[in-house]
Amino acid sequence: MIIGILVSIIGMIVLIAIIFIKTSPEFGSKSNGERLTKIQASENYRDGKFQNLTATDVSGDINYTKTLSEFFTKGDKVPDWSIPINKISSETIANTADSTTKITWFGHSALLLEMDGKKIFLDPMLGNVPAPHPLLGSKRFNDTLPLAIENIPDLDAVIISHDHYDHLDYGSIKKLKDRVAHFYVPLGVGAHLISWGVQENKITEMDWWESISFSGIQLTATPSRHFSGRGITDRFSTQWSSWVIKGQKDNIYFSGDSGYESHFKEIGDKFGPFDLAIMECGQYDAQWPLIHMMPEETVQATLDVKAEILLPIHWGAFKLGLHSWTDPIERITAEASSKNVNIATPIIGEAVTVGKPIPTSKWWKSNN
Repeated sequence: MIIGILVSIIGMIVLIAIIFIKTSPEFGSKSNGERLTKIQASENYRDGKFQNLTATDVSGDINYTKTLSEFFTKGDKVPDWSIPINKISSETIANTADSTTKITWFGHSALLLEMDGKKIFLDPMLGNVPAPHPLLGSKRFNDTLPLAIENIPDLDAVIISHDHYDHLDYGSIKKLKDRVAHFYVPLGVGAHLISWGVQENKITEMDWWESISFSGIQLTATPSRHFSGRGITDRFSTQWSSWVIKGQKDNIYFSGDSGYESHFKEIGDKFGPFDLAIMECGQYDAQWPLIHMMPEETVQATLDVKAEILLPIHWGAFKLGLHSWTDPIERITAEASSKNVNIATPIIGEAVTVGKPIPTSKWWKSNN
C-alpha cells in the first residue's frame, strides 16, 4: 500500500509539472516560419541546435547530489544585511545630456545604457526571482530596485543576451513591452517575445557577427560561450550572444554570459578598443568551467577585448552558484589591481559615466 501511495504521489507531481510546463507562459515559445528558416540557415546551427565556436560540455563534471546540498547549506551565498541601493528618478534619466554615455547597474546583468540621447536596457530582468515560478528560485538580495519598473521611461531599445531566466524575465517584458521602441535579440529569442505580446515588427533577431544601425548607434551580435533554454527539452534551441554597442564617440562591449574563449580576442581585434566592457563575473564553479568565467578570466577577457574600464556584473543580486556572494568582487578587484585594469565597482543604481571618474568604493565590505 505504501509503495502504491508513493507511486501515486510521484505520478501526481509529474503530471502537475507537465501541465505547468505546457500551460505556463513563462516558458515562452518556439520559432516558426521565416524566423525558423533564418535559424536553420545559420552556420552556428547544426544537428538541430545552436553550437558554440568550440566544443563545450555545458554540464561539466557536476555531482548533482553534492551540488544541491552545498547550494542550500554551504557558505555565505546571501548577504545578511541590507545591501545599499542608489535610488534614481525618471527625471534623472530624462536629464542625461545627449553627449553623455552613462551605464546604471540594476543588479545582476540588468543595466540601463544611456548613449547619444538614447535609452537602451540590457537584459532587463527586474523580477524578484530568476525562475518560472517564485518557489523555484532564490529571492533577489535587495527588496527594491533603483527605479521601479513602472517608472522606467520609454526605451529606445532593449537588448537581450540569451533566454535564461536570470536574463530574460516574462514579468519584466510584459510590463515594459509597450514602452520599448525595439527589441534586439539573438536568433530564436523573438518567439518568446511574440508569445508574450510584443509586436513582431518591433523585434530584430541577429546571428553572430551581424550588425545593424539604429539612430546612429551600431549594434553587432557577437559570440559568447554558453547555452540557452527555458524548459526541459529546449536547450540550445535559441542562440546566446555578446554585443558590441558603438555610438557616435563611445564604444561599449556587453559580454552576456560566457566561459573564457578566444572569441574575446577576436572581438577586440575586430571592434576594439572599448571605452568600457560590461563583463560577467559570478555564478561560476570548477564543475562548469566552460560556460562561466572565473574572476581572473574575466580580467583577462577585458584585456583581450582591449577595454579601458571593466564593469563586473552577474553578481550581487541572486544566489545561483556555490561561491559566497562577495567572492566574485573580492577576486576580480584583486586580479584587476595586479593587472593594472581599471575596474568600476558601483553600488546598485550608481551610474558609471564614460569620461568621468569611476565609482570604486568597496561597499560590499560594510554592513553598518
